[in-house]
Amino acid sequence: MGFRFMGFTLAITGRPNVGKSTFFNRLLEQRKAIVDDISGVTRDRQYGITDWNGKSFNVIDTGGFVPHSDDVFEREIRKQVTIAIEEANAIVFMTDAAIGITHLDDAMAAMLRKSSKPVFLVVNKVDNNERMLAASEFYSLGFDKIFFISSVSGSGTGELLDAITELIPAEDADAMELEDSLPKFAIIGQPNVGKSSLLNALIGQERTIVSEIAGTTRDTIHTHYNMLIDTAGIRRKAKVHEDLEFYSVIRAIKAMDEADVCLILIDAVKGVSAQDISIFSLAAKKGKGVVVLVNKWDLAEKETNTSRDYEIMLKQKLAPFTDVPILFISAKEKTRIFKAIEIGLEVAENRKTKISTSQLNEVVLKAIESYHPPVVRGHPVKVKYVTQLPTAVPSFAFFCNFPDDVKQPYKNYLENKLRENFNLKGVPIRLFFRKK
Repeated sequence: MGFRFMGFTLAITGRPNVGKSTFFNRLLEQRKAIVDDISGVTRDRQYGITDWNGKSFNVIDTGGFVPHSDDVFEREIRKQVTIAIEEANAIVFMTDAAIGITHLDDAMAAMLRKSSKPVFLVVNKVDNNERMLAASEFYSLGFDKIFFISSVSGSGTGELLDAITELIPAEDADAMELEDSLPKFAIIGQPNVGKSSLLNALIGQERTIVSEIAGTTRDTIHTHYNMLIDTAGIRRKAKVHEDLEFYSVIRAIKAMDEADVCLILIDAVKGVSAQDISIFSLAAKKGKGVVVLVNKWDLAEKETNTSRDYEIMLKQKLAPFTDVPILFISAKEKTRIFKAIEIGLEVAENRKTKISTSQLNEVVLKAIESYHPPVVRGHPVKVKYVTQLPTAVPSFAFFCNFPDDVKQPYKNYLENKLRENFNLKGVPIRLFFRKK
């Protein structure tokens, strides 16, 4: 196929108002895209992560495809669909059984037939037998993989997701791949935070265009020898108007997928924004090692305890995942930049931590003894034993009698005990509760 399965990406495309956003929201189990019956409401590209059958993948919801239109929004949407198709590993082409095949569907089908990527033709709004009969006309569009679904009720979506995830190699294979390779770093952050300056300082050459204009780095730059990926700035989605900007956002998310450790840059002068926190959360959700670098520290006004106070404030904002290294650097002055790589390498090692079952049980059972889980419906929750799972991200299975009744505060307590006893700094960890 000619594409890499490193961070598999699915693009949902189709003309306006066929139900792409409803399907996207169902995959992400949240109302992230604006859903409305007015044609063309999804102006912005939406992206998120979902998982099915134990495999995670990125999902992009594109705006409705309208070929040969003079409307400026529709022209932008068309460009962004083209980019989404280029960037995706597989494409869901969504149509509407209630309306039937339109000339816009034909135009999109013609465009998608030229793509070498796998295309899943999805006929939406098939919610009764009459619609099912009418939907058979969509076979005439000439795609092998055709699915009849209702994204409102969810019927048929399971079979579609099974077929999509068959294209994604098992996570165990990914984990083995990660074990063998050198650690890769992604330099991530908002536009103009100093990512290119940091990359240039580290590799000692002007590799990227550095400018005061935000968003100069359009693409992801690989420096294989140094294992560094410089990503274009991730902007808030409301600002992602330009198709190049959208391209940059997808590339930055893909750079995260390829990395073992994300070096997240924050501007010391501008302070921490909601966007910085969402970049951090996305890296943690993807199970990446994280090092937070506060850049332009040379320009910040300082008093005796400035860095200590800044770190306390930063950890409050990053909560609950606060076990992360925070380093104050200046890419321009080359202050502590190599320390950043040293810490990044330590975090990469922490991510590979393997803890024996006997050590785990000694720590965990002692922690449970000193603070018991809350009693549920008159029954005490009893954790029998814990073991580490063979995954790329440190994950632990707790076997107990009432796994569904262990609430988040107690999970946080157990996570903190694991962090106190084992070196997992900078690494998100996952806890699973299972019935023995």
